[in-house]
Amino acid sequence: MRAVFDGGRPDGVFVGLATLDVVHRVAANPGINQKITATAQFVAAGGPAANAAVVFAALGGRARLITALGGSPVADLIRADLAAHGVTVIDVDPERPTEAPVSAVAVTESTGDRSVVSIDAVGDEVVPPSPDELAALIDGVDVVLVDGHHPRLAVAAAEAAHALGVTVVVDAGRWKPVMAELVPFTSAMICSNDFLVPGTPDSEATAAALVERGVQTVATTHGGGDVLWWSDSRLGAVPVPHIAPVDTLGAGDVFHGAYAYFQSLSGATIASSLGDAARVAALRCSIVGPRAWLRELPTLDLTKDPR
Repeated sequence: MRAVFDGGRPDGVFVGLATLDVVHRVAANPGINQKITATAQFVAAGGPAANAAVVFAALGGRARLITALGGSPVADLIRADLAAHGVTVIDVDPERPTEAPVSAVAVTESTGDRSVVSIDAVGDEVVPPSPDELAALIDGVDVVLVDGHHPRLAVAAAEAAHALGVTVVVDAGRWKPVMAELVPFTSAMICSNDFLVPGTPDSEATAAALVERGVQTVATTHGGGDVLWWSDSRLGAVPVPHIAPVDTLGAGDVFHGAYAYFQSLSGATIASSLGDAARVAALRCSIVGPRAWLRELPTLDLTKDPR
């Protein structure tokens, strides 16, 4: 695997949600009032920003996660898993009285599709650190990724990064009201095909609207289809590996974390960063469990034609 960074390891700050994921692998989702027995169970930290940070660290970068956890037993489990995977956690609300969020996840064996029930942090108005504190955390890093959870924190971090000339990547899995506030500070917005700017009919129109509003690069993922990207007057398509998915949980988060890493490498292009991120996400989808696939990451061949 290519993981060389001229001048040292890339340094990334990730801002947003951290959860505890309780994952069950099932033959089929249960019906109403039905109990079923899972074939496997996994417990790991989750959340878009947290997952992206784990991937960034696994690829060889320094990863710090700015989030709000508090001191509950669930929060301690989240911290422990992230620390075990090389992520430094900066908790901006250590006295938080509420329980850290837990995600209940079911992954269907035959398809790898996942169903998730969770309390997220889209409406969580956690107070961000002061501008000087944020600047100290962000100054000199290569990339800041925000997922739109903890909205005030997301905007404050993106604004601080933009002022310091640091690349800001936005995980745009779904439209959240805070996205409109993040756009002026965004370098790259990596969107799912379901992400639509209000008033736009499809992902292509959404990309055009974002570029018109000043986002330098917009990319849209389409599951097993090509990743499409737009930047200024340029556009392109990047093929993704053809695999038989067995577990898609966190695949988008993996893509975002890998993109944040690869775009920091010397000589990286939009196409190469997206292509390498797609290969990493495909590896994740080909192995059962939220962490087992990381053991195979050092063997990943990024030079292989994905088609």
